Amino acid sequence: MIDDTMRAIDSFQLLYITMPLSNVGSNPIDRSFHRKSMSDSQSYANSGWRLRLSKMVPPFAVQRDSLLSGTLRRAIAGHRITVEEGVLLHNHNSLAGLCALADMIKRSRFGNHVFFNDNLHVNTTNICTLACRFCAFRKGLRHIESYALSPEEFVSRIEPYGNSIDEVHAVGGLHPQWTVEHYANLFRSIKARFPEIHIKALTSVEIKHISKRSGLPIRKILELLKDAGLDSLPGGGAEILVDSVRDRICRGKELSKEYLEIHGTAHSLGIPTNCTMLFGTIETVEERMIHLDRLRVQQDRSGGFQCFVPYPYLPDKTRLPEAQLASVNEIIRVIATSRILLDNIPHIKAYRMNIGDLVASIAINSGADDIDGTVGHEEIMHEAGSTTRLDNSREELARLVISSGLVPIKRNSTYTSVEVFDGMDRTNLPLPIAGQV
Repeated sequence: MIDDTMRAIDSFQLLYITMPLSNVGSNPIDRSFHRKSMSDSQSYANSGWRLRLSKMVPPFAVQRDSLLSGTLRRAIAGHRITVEEGVLLHNHNSLAGLCALADMIKRSRFGNHVFFNDNLHVNTTNICTLACRFCAFRKGLRHIESYALSPEEFVSRIEPYGNSIDEVHAVGGLHPQWTVEHYANLFRSIKARFPEIHIKALTSVEIKHISKRSGLPIRKILELLKDAGLDSLPGGGAEILVDSVRDRICRGKELSKEYLEIHGTAHSLGIPTNCTMLFGTIETVEERMIHLDRLRVQQDRSGGFQCFVPYPYLPDKTRLPEAQLASVNEIIRVIATSRILLDNIPHIKAYRMNIGDLVASIAINSGADDIDGTVGHEEIMHEAGSTTRLDNSREELARLVISSGLVPIKRNSTYTSVEVFDGMDRTNLPLPIAGQV
């Protein structure tokens, strides 16, 4: 793994040899990427990045390559990159060129900014009625290591962090006994104790499970949970949105169509969501691109995806021996290709909890603009083999970004409040960020 990482870094360094200095430097905050009021039109936010992209000087790694330069021209012209073109980009022999193109698109949206937040992960339960083959977290109801937090226990997990976080991320297994009343009580308890904390909770399969257990339609479940304090959905559980793959790695989970419909319903209720992709199991590169295409088609319909979070499969304690696993090279390719294809989803996250700080530092110069947050506690990824530290402070996250030649921006959960963070001084910025809609 270390050798793989170092080879990726060597390829990444070539990107900077071939990139004009005007596109790279560690310039101070470029405030041209911020707008002063919400009154600007959505069309400006969606199209403005293409105009800025057209004014950027492509690095040689893009200029001298017909596929990359052609893709750049198509992106500027407003043409959607196809699934077939996505496969070619993903497999392109120049990792440096692919990363350079993705970084151009990222910078056309957000300049040299990279976002993070103060968050805490708390899992509700590891008891689950499913047994996905890639999951190391799940336990049976009577397993000696199983647990199910009461609302009071959950709130007590937040207490040590209550004054330092603005988001709690809460997902868990499909508990066979919990209905919507349990989750509504949980969210009300959190808001009663910490009214300012944003609750990002529940994957789409959890929503489906709660719907079945409660005998209520999805829309009603989401309405009740929103009224109780649910603020957004984290987007987990997408895996690969190709049902033949899902049937082999997570049989019994929601269908691809159901995942998209649940998120679409949330968007229609004003609940923003993220979306994800688990790669490196048994899927093909084409199926990854199909996944991206289905996400952007759903975004065309409902418009509520804030951020795309790709993460590679981790094999420890899982039951998927045929998994291909993803190299560092491949992780960076997926992140870069995601930025190029997902023309209507604002943010791409380099998920530190999964890929680690070193790979994340490469990813934020290869199309990603977000590194998640302080986290504090996490079980699902670490049960499967992640070794990423869980006690990073905001200052350490800022240093990771700065050491990559970029500017750390502390955000809230919906990217509607942002401020420069250099570890000591904070400067408020006008809002919102052009291109985030």
